Amino acid sequence: MLWPMLAIALGFLGTAVLGVLAVKVFLEVQRLGRQVAHTTGRINQAVEELETAAVSLARTGESLR
Repeated sequence: MLWPMLAIALGFLGTAVLGVLAVKVFLEVQRLGRQVAHTTGRINQAVEELETAAVSLARTGESLR
């Protein structure tokens, strides 16, 4: 009777450990997603600034002619 109870306890413990690890992975994936979204916003802002600078530079070049 001891071995079946021990096997059940170890199975439950293993499932609990996997559950805790799954929660940790889920939280890290959410954090990574927020970082990717933030970085994407910064890249888009840099692209807009670059486009603005390029238009300004093109206008300056046209006025020199």
